[in-house]
Amino acid sequence: MPEMSVVWLRLAVALYGVGLLQAILSVLRKGTRLYPYALGAFRLAVVFHIVSIVEHSVGLRHLAANNFFETASLCALLFALMFLFVEWRYRFSSLSLVVFPLVSLLAFMGAMGTPVSAWSDPRVRNVWLLTHIVLVLAGYAGLLLSAQLAVLYLLQERRLKRRHGKPESTLLSSLATDRIPPLETLDHLITLSMSAGFVAITLAVVAGSSWAFIELGTRWVGQPKIMVSLLTWVFYLSMVYLRISAGWRGRKAAILSLTVLGFAALTWAAHVGLQPLLEK
Repeated sequence: MPEMSVVWLRLAVALYGVGLLQAILSVLRKGTRLYPYALGAFRLAVVFHIVSIVEHSVGLRHLAANNFFETASLCALLFALMFLFVEWRYRFSSLSLVVFPLVSLLAFMGAMGTPVSAWSDPRVRNVWLLTHIVLVLAGYAGLLLSAQLAVLYLLQERRLKRRHGKPESTLLSSLATDRIPPLETLDHLITLSMSAGFVAITLAVVAGSSWAFIELGTRWVGQPKIMVSLLTWVFYLSMVYLRISAGWRGRKAAILSLTVLGFAALTWAAHVGLQPLLEK
């Protein structure tokens, strides 16, 4: 990739990062006022992104879509342009909760096609890796908590339905379910734990991808554990969007939370125990 096209793309990534920050704050219910600024930065990022791809394509004498990095960059631009059209035509701002993080991550991966220098200080490398691990654990903790709350939600929902039918079979089961919080409280706690976990997982993906890029160069793309992690993040993003913007509550949200937990377990297995199996 020509040097200046990399500069334009990395500048676009930085501006896309403003949208990512706004999406994270929106998940935490604190980013509504930042949306106009994030949208302005997103529009400017699209301009720099177009310049980068056009300049790179002119240098190649054909469309820059030869490898994973160029394709990721092109997909990010297409998603960004579609979002800008939808936002202009329908004022569908809630879609930014999905598009801003997705475009930011794709553009970020696209900018990794040009190798960078190795770690200048081993201590920085170790701190960066430790930060990634802590964020992953925090994200998994939030997801695990939301899944546990989802199970309680399903049990409480079942108990309430039975209450209007036949009585509980035993006194012990009645006492056990009476200790479960109300459905509204459980639903609120699921949202909080899910949101906190998503923020941690998103930051972990950015930190982990950066660490792998510096550590392995462009070879990080072929790592199964990284691909599984990205897939888990995409499902997590979909779950958060469906819950916050599409209004998924109750039984649907509980089952979805348990499904994403299954993908998270697969990611963990890919990192600690099943990597040789996944590479076959």
